Amino acid sequence: MPLYRLGPLEYGFPPVTEALTEPNGLLAVGGDLLPERLLLAYRAGIFPWFNPGEPICWWSPDPRCVFFTGDYRPGRSLVKALRKSPFRFSVNQCFTRVMEACAAPRPYADGTWIQPDFIRHYSRLHEQGHAHSVEVWSKAGELVGGIYGINLGRVLFGESMFSRETDASKAAFCYLMQLCRHWDIPLLDGQVENPHLMRLGATLIPRDDFSQRLTMLVERPAPDWRQAPPFSTP
Repeated sequence: MPLYRLGPLEYGFPPVTEALTEPNGLLAVGGDLLPERLLLAYRAGIFPWFNPGEPICWWSPDPRCVFFTGDYRPGRSLVKALRKSPFRFSVNQCFTRVMEACAAPRPYADGTWIQPDFIRHYSRLHEQGHAHSVEVWSKAGELVGGIYGINLGRVLFGESMFSRETDASKAAFCYLMQLCRHWDIPLLDGQVENPHLMRLGATLIPRDDFSQRLTMLVERPAPDWRQAPPFSTP
């Protein structure tokens, strides 16, 4: 099956059932990262992911890596660390800084897919109220961890996280899961399976199942992130 190519003025996507099986989930190439296209993609369970120098690639893998937020339980070591109160938490205080930190070089990876275009366009989604961040601060007031994602209706699409201190990204994820439960967001999309997400409690579900849940949940009203409750120590 030939790969679908998006034109510059074409904002529709082919059905996710037309995605390739190898590489798993590759659906289309081309287009741009303008907010209008990104929102249309996420509503359909499609996301962009590509390396520097490559064309924009759009994905919808099968199975899908997700978190059922009501099932999340922080690990014992994280609970022990959080009870020592090493961190302060905030929401949407510095979205672009979180993205830039997620894009920084890491010792376990050769590069990053979070390129300047990603940061610019996702920051626009943040300004429009669709993209959000959770920040973790040290006692000294330094940004040491965070996570960001897209919220449509009652679904959260997790994008990336970073850590500059032990347990900081896990702490950000723990707070994010608290927010999801508080706002009755039952599904957090992890997109693509990896060992780190599976250790955090992710599970794999068929793409058809994910699409059915997504169709219902994105139609519900999104929460007001300006009313985020404070972090509660587990």
